[in-house]
Amino acid sequence: MRIMGLDYGSKTVGVAISDPLLITAQGIEIIRRKEENKQRQTLARIEALILEFGVDRIVLGLPKNMNNSLGERAEMTLEFKDKLERRTGLPVVMWDERLTSVAAERAMIEAGIRREHRKDYVDMIAAVMILQGYLDNGKNSISVGE
Repeated sequence: MRIMGLDYGSKTVGVAISDPLLITAQGIEIIRRKEENKQRQTLARIEALILEFGVDRIVLGLPKNMNNSLGERAEMTLEFKDKLERRTGLPVVMWDERLTSVAAERAMIEAGIRREHRKDYVDMIAAVMILQGYLDNGKNSISVGE
């Protein structure tokens, strides 16, 4: 059993996968698309990764506003959640992703990644942080139907 973590953006999706023991999250790739509404190839790639890694649950970052409300970006993410569930047949758990991109940027600065290269990795590192937060919280012990 593995869990996939996703950081859904307007033109990219950062992807992370848990280890089989559900202890750690590792970034595996960033899926890029030319247009925001063109999601067929993105969904197909996610499906291929699900099969490759034996994923049975997806954790999708929910970009809430700082006041805990849902804005336009969150609404688009919830629509993507519905598409993911229909396409993959897997449960998709929403996880509050506030400040994960900021934390990802900070981690890259601390790791010495040059400014011009940070944008290439921020979505994947944010996906790792989303999934790791979920794993650390112990939510992975909840049965799949919840």
